[in-house]
Amino acid sequence: MAVLRISKEELKARLETADGSIPLLLDVRLKYPYEHSTVKLPGAVRMGPEALDLASLPRNRDIVAYDSDPDEVTSSHVVAQLMRAGYRASILKGGIAEWLAANFPVETKESARPTPPASGATR
Repeated sequence: MAVLRISKEELKARLETADGSIPLLLDVRLKYPYEHSTVKLPGAVRMGPEALDLASLPRNRDIVAYDSDPDEVTSSHVVAQLMRAGYRASILKGGIAEWLAANFPVETKESARPTPPASGATR
């Protein structure tokens, strides 16, 4: 299935508008790249590709998914699934890597918290 792509410049312009056309940003990076990053796109919602919850996504907004792969492998699969389900979805061309290379705005994301060892595991 052919998926739509949006350039970083076009997405930045859409995020700066106040006309209600701001897309929902989905951070669909794989677990390791996501957990080892300190940033995300402004207002992005984390939804790992293995836990895509279609029922929680709005049908009345455009959705832009991004990942950490410049070839958009993960986001391509996610957007294809969204499109098959009837959502208006596209991929951020070049992913977060191109966004960061352009020095566009980001937010600091909450870092992963290590899980404490089980009781008695350190004995």
